[in-house]
Amino acid sequence: MPEPFPSLDSAAREHAGRMAAYLRGAIAQAGGWLSFDQWMAEALYAPGLGYYAAGSAKLAESSGAALEAPEGDFVTAPELTPLFGQTLAAQAAQVLRQTSTRDILEFGAGTGALAEQVMAALDDEGLEARYYIVEVSADLRQRQRQRLAPLEGRVTWLDALPAAFEGCVLANEVLDAMPVQLFRWDDDGTLLERGVVADANAGFSWADRAASAPLSRAMGARMPPLPGYVSEVNLQAEAWVRGMGQWLRRGAALLIDYGFPRHEYYHPQRAHGTLMCHLRHHAHADPFLAPGLQDITAHVDFTAMADAALEGGLDVLGYTSQARFLMNAGLMARMGTLDPTDVARYARTAAPVQKLLSEAEMGELFKVLAVGRELDTPLLGFTRGDRRGML
Repeated sequence: MPEPFPSLDSAAREHAGRMAAYLRGAIAQAGGWLSFDQWMAEALYAPGLGYYAAGSAKLAESSGAALEAPEGDFVTAPELTPLFGQTLAAQAAQVLRQTSTRDILEFGAGTGALAEQVMAALDDEGLEARYYIVEVSADLRQRQRQRLAPLEGRVTWLDALPAAFEGCVLANEVLDAMPVQLFRWDDDGTLLERGVVADANAGFSWADRAASAPLSRAMGARMPPLPGYVSEVNLQAEAWVRGMGQWLRRGAALLIDYGFPRHEYYHPQRAHGTLMCHLRHHAHADPFLAPGLQDITAHVDFTAMADAALEGGLDVLGYTSQARFLMNAGLMARMGTLDPTDVARYARTAAPVQKLLSEAEMGELFKVLAVGRELDTPLLGFTRGDRRGML
């Protein structure tokens, strides 16, 4: 194993070794070649071994020192500051009032920080919410139960999608963790699908083969052949959004993630795609390093997600940057309630808020897409700077 991360202890290395052996077995069972989306699914979700299925610290816990010495592998917005969830709750409250429900459904609830923040803020507005969580990680589900224990009776964990739902759906950094297919345009304009093979050194290597008909149709409609161009497509995430139209009867889903509209996603200059890995707060592009110990993600094609929503019978209700959404939903007003003479507390709050809003950090890279049905009033978070026209 390469050594850019010397902090990996013997237990971590042993786990990565078991995960690697499991993946080599999966490759052998598939005939010696495994499509990358299958490889990524196993690396992230294999029972007891995958990154999201094994017990390990994945997310930095919320604390005043979160920006200085975070634990885990990456920091999400709710772990940076409770103001993120409190502001998101203002948008959720508008949706709940329009649907006359009190139901929130969150996918991939992480440490439970967002649920805790949203429920507290809704309580302050007199909207005592019922909160439902769909969580594939047993480890994270246990952490959520511990954190949300004071709210026992109001939080329910679901093992499957609901048959029908009315209310507000939250998915913060969920789409980026769904397995993606990788492709490469050959020099003659042929589309190839990138897969994984086991190499002679007990590691893994890339191997390309002719793309399937569905993959060829999908990419042929989205971009011209660009020889040597490597990128990814998330057909699984598209299917998930499309399927939402079958069970979201009334309300809105807020999909928050890093990504671009299609014309930026498949820009000729982005010739190596967006695949990214996170290990001990190091970002890098090698998915074969320390399997089972690192997160593997790809940016989101928001045009594809909006199209999938429309195909599923939903409306596209808004699309904008995270910074614009949070400001529209009242983040700065919440900052204004702080006492600026309490310099230490104000600074502790201002630093993570700056990270959420800065164009150089999360403010522009992260986007918010709202989809739903049967809502008459424009959503609060998109009153200014709605970019639906860019999709």
